[in-house]
Amino acid sequence: MTMGAPLLHVDRLAKQYRRGVRREVTFSLEADFTIDGPSVVGVMGPNGSGKTTLFELITGSNVPSSGRVVVAGQDIHAVRYGERDRVAIHYHQSYQVRRFRRTRPEATMERARSDSPRIHLFDEPQFNTQDGYIGFMLDFFRKLRADGRLVFLCLHPNEPYHLQILRESCERFLFVNQGRLMQAASFEALVADPGVRNYLGVLAPPLPAPST
Repeated sequence: MTMGAPLLHVDRLAKQYRRGVRREVTFSLEADFTIDGPSVVGVMGPNGSGKTTLFELITGSNVPSSGRVVVAGQDIHAVRYGERDRVAIHYHQSYQVRRFRRTRPEATMERARSDSPRIHLFDEPQFNTQDGYIGFMLDFFRKLRADGRLVFLCLHPNEPYHLQILRESCERFLFVNQGRLMQAASFEALVADPGVRNYLGVLAPPLPAPST
């Protein structure tokens, strides 16, 4: 790790998907944020909003249209393809194998500077409510953080306990909607946002009564 470098710097990152003869943009994602040290970050957003694309860009399995993803001082897209999971790893719900789009000879690229991932991204994991599995997973997230790792936990809440998991395990939050990111420093700030409340619908917690 480069001394003084943030654990993750998503630097003016953009991804556009285009189609047709005129190459019209059908979807775009923009992100620009920094996380200095170990943390557990909750991520929410509607289906198709860009959450998985963001995770793919952070792990280097998707090529940005512009911008950079710098993990502990190392540009993930400059790391050899076969070593990127030593920098950041994406656990996808469907356990699909993420194939890297190879844009340059691997021998010309950097070696990973770590032996195990600095960033762990959990993309809509399935939480079994039986046999203490949720407690096991929450302990696992805490252990990763205590070991100096950065954890992203992406959930699509359809049960109240999903929000409780986010509240109990996450220190900061990202809400992704139509390719744009909103950051929140607390669960209370997250669920007070009108866009988040519209997304959560009946699951949105009651707002605190205004002070008199």
